[in-house]
Amino acid sequence: MTDSAAPSRPGRICAAVAAPDSGSVIAAVLPVLDDVDVVEIRLDAMHEVDFALLRERIERPLLFTNRPVWEGGACAASEEDRLMTLLDAVGHQAAYVDLELKTAPSLRQRLLERIAGTTTRLIISSHDFGGTPSAADLSETLRRQRESGAHIGKIVTLAGDHLDVLRVLHLQCEARQLGFPLIAFCMGEPGRLSRIITVLLGGYMTYAATDERQATAPGQLSVRRLREAMACLTGAGAAG
Repeated sequence: MTDSAAPSRPGRICAAVAAPDSGSVIAAVLPVLDDVDVVEIRLDAMHEVDFALLRERIERPLLFTNRPVWEGGACAASEEDRLMTLLDAVGHQAAYVDLELKTAPSLRQRLLERIAGTTTRLIISSHDFGGTPSAADLSETLRRQRESGAHIGKIVTLAGDHLDVLRVLHLQCEARQLGFPLIAFCMGEPGRLSRIITVLLGGYMTYAATDERQATAPGQLSVRRLREAMACLTGAGAAG
């Protein structure tokens, strides 16, 4: 499957947006659109969604996530209903959909079957809001993600200190050996730097908020601050 979101500069930046309706999503993302490569739309935050309008107004690859309550999201619907929204996103030519590794394998298989023959790519994700597991447990999660049939893995944990950050970032070495694209960084204050470093180490993508007040995860930087930090580390000119 071809990559529907090749970045225009090193390291993909995805703007994560949680808003109640399509108009609010568009209004939030348009001011930063020039500085991002992908836009994540959190369906679990929305009361209504107009896929066609979003594709028309947001000229970037769209990633749709419908995060359940049991993995830190806001979707309290049945798993069947939650999956149907993601299936709809595929039908509307989403560039990516995100599904949790803990989702029932039968539901994952249905999503993969719907994706087959399309340009949509499946991100299989794992989030730990309680801490950072051991290196062995992280490696096992990566192995399971690679074997899931998904195109891209995502492992995000809550860091308590810099050692947690190092364990998660080391997954990029393992992912490269496996030939499996991986998104991996840490939440929380100690994890802020990992959101920048991960893409400089070859990570597939990192996430940022449209502005500081709209963060969708602990420790998430704004698009502008993330770009400025990357520019400092790479010697490139900062956006804006």
